Amino acid sequence: MKGFVAAIAMLVVFAPGCQPQGSNRNRPLRFVFIPKALHIPVFHYARVAAEREAKRIGGIEIIWRGPETTDELRQKEILEAFIAQRVDGIAISCLNGDLLTDAIDRAVDSGIPVVTWDSDAPKSKRLAFYGVNDFEAGKALGEGLARLLGGRGKVALITALGADNLQKRLDGARQALAQHPGIQIVEVFDIRDDAVRVSEVIATGTQRYPDLAGWLSVGGWPVFLRNALDPVDTTRTKVVAFDTIPPAPDLIRAGKVHLLIGQKYFGWGAESVRLLHRLHRGERLDQPLQYSGIDIVTADNLNAYLEQWRQWEQGTQG
Repeated sequence: MKGFVAAIAMLVVFAPGCQPQGSNRNRPLRFVFIPKALHIPVFHYARVAAEREAKRIGGIEIIWRGPETTDELRQKEILEAFIAQRVDGIAISCLNGDLLTDAIDRAVDSGIPVVTWDSDAPKSKRLAFYGVNDFEAGKALGEGLARLLGGRGKVALITALGADNLQKRLDGARQALAQHPGIQIVEVFDIRDDAVRVSEVIATGTQRYPDLAGWLSVGGWPVFLRNALDPVDTTRTKVVAFDTIPPAPDLIRAGKVHLLIGQKYFGWGAESVRLLHRLHRGERLDQPLQYSGIDIVTADNLNAYLEQWRQWEQGTQG
């Protein structure tokens, strides 16, 4: 009976036509996007797509606000501020899902639809998630490196501790590499989500382990900068990493990186807008967990991927 009452309450909260800020139907809907941090380059494409989709639908204003750097408490403050403003919807990429759970729950309970993208808060009442299955994507990255190494060699891993989605990728990569007894993980480096620091880490690791056979990064830091991999002799050391945004394709073409995992960057924005719009209209989501899939990019399929990217960038697909 208790569950039935809760379900009815949710239907009332998100009934068609209900608006958290009252009954003024002439104003645009205010959808707030909160990325992990403003300095992370992959989120630029989410913003482009969110604003483009809002314009296509009409009557939607996109507010893009996030911490300057990866600051969990600051992200929570920003979320709390927009809940207090009674915005019409919130889409957030969570630095720490557990830390944000209570605030997300309060937003949803008060009638503000919340969806997560890129990085989830699975214990919260968020109404939908759009992004990759991070554990499986991490496995794919680890399997890719293992194939490149023929199942043997010393490898170093790169991550940024604290983010839930990065930890899941790291766990997936470790599991995949553990299937190959000939592969040894010599060190896991924490670059603190700083693309500048990754250059120092790669230089240090290359010097510390002269016989290193592979680098694996669960984020795009090594490919966000053109020169981060300069200390690595990539004719004998294989490099695999997340993210395919520029300049990563140039690094594949130059042979500095051997395999990349691409995410649906434009989908983060466009699909989140669509989800919030549907929820605001009172629609029921049949599949609240929307795993976007990944793109595995190598030198062999780079040109085809770049053509796909061009279509995403122009908004003709996705």
